[in-house]
Amino acid sequence: MSGRPLTEQALKGRRLWFVGIGGAGLSSYAVLAHAWGAEVGGWDRVRTPYLAGVEAAGIGVVIAPAPSPVPAGWEAVVSSAYAGQVAGRSRAEFLAELVSLQDAIVVAGAHGKTTTASMIAFCLDRLGLDPSFLIGGEVPQLGGNARAGTGWLVVEGDESDRTVAALRPKIAVVTNVDLDHHTTFGSRHEVERLFDDWLAQIPHVVRGGDLEPVDFELAVPGEHNRRNAAAALAALELAGVARSAAASVLAGYLGATRRFQLVGERRGIQVYDEYAHHPTEVRAALAAARERDPRRVLTLFQPHLYSRTRHLAREFGLALADADVVAVVDVYGAREEPLAGITGKLVVDAVAEARPGLPLAWTPKLADGVAFLARRARPGDLVLTLGAGDVERAGPLLLEAVG
Repeated sequence: MSGRPLTEQALKGRRLWFVGIGGAGLSSYAVLAHAWGAEVGGWDRVRTPYLAGVEAAGIGVVIAPAPSPVPAGWEAVVSSAYAGQVAGRSRAEFLAELVSLQDAIVVAGAHGKTTTASMIAFCLDRLGLDPSFLIGGEVPQLGGNARAGTGWLVVEGDESDRTVAALRPKIAVVTNVDLDHHTTFGSRHEVERLFDDWLAQIPHVVRGGDLEPVDFELAVPGEHNRRNAAAALAALELAGVARSAAASVLAGYLGATRRFQLVGERRGIQVYDEYAHHPTEVRAALAAARERDPRRVLTLFQPHLYSRTRHLAREFGLALADADVVAVVDVYGAREEPLAGITGKLVVDAVAEARPGLPLAWTPKLADGVAFLARRARPGDLVLTLGAGDVERAGPLLLEAVG
């Protein structure tokens, strides 16, 4: 198989206005739509890091407290965050259209989507196969989170709102199955059924759970990344790429932003940032940290979503007990409203129960968590910030505090 060529005129004549253009998803869709011939603009409430790539592509952006009116004669594509506030096509509907326009590889699953999708895109790029890609995180080696090419379109799918079910790629990858989004799914079985039903409609399929992790050295640490690599190689083989060629290139993949990303080192203390926001991911990140052979692993964890914290506080406690020192800040609510009695303290109590005597602190404010760890960090330690919210702000603060 090979990705069918696509001219730059695929969306010529379309005028597309993206509501929430600064998000990881819509920013990448906007860049691709612009490259494929559409006139593109958009609005967001605040500036985000993703807007640098949008504006670099020549796309105009309006930043304002409330959504700007959709220009007359333009189609609106609306982020899930603003659904119901502005009339228009959903993010999922527009992504399904993009996937239909080019031979596509869609990567879904509970964990490892961004890494596996970017591994595939990286290999295609380095082998000269000119991929398009839409990835939910910045990939420095690829110059961002989106690009328009003439080869395969590599897409990170999303099961959190079941929208992955609408995508019809040539190749589908499910990295793994887990219950993560408790406001959408009532059980793990429901997640499994969604993926099974989706995969039944796709010509070529990779199930990561059926694969052994790769046995060669990667630049990114952790058993989970060796499994991500196995899924990426299997998808590339289905796309017609020889495994040996892909493997040799994949060894040089350095990762996406906020995926065990080195923030810096000071006084012999290394600080890494990791997007992990589910107990399975937290445990995997801590195991990867141990592979760096530090003296100790100190962790600052920010729970993400009230619903997830309510359902998984005990599991978070068990996972975080693998660290040597733990600070937990309050919940980053994102799209959710607070729930009575649901705070990061639930996770602290669970860690204390799982491992009595572990140096541990409930530090609702990020600055207090930074101070707690900075006072305890010693040369040879590795400090790991964990979470899908704004905990990434902590890394630079930690380096400053220990300096």
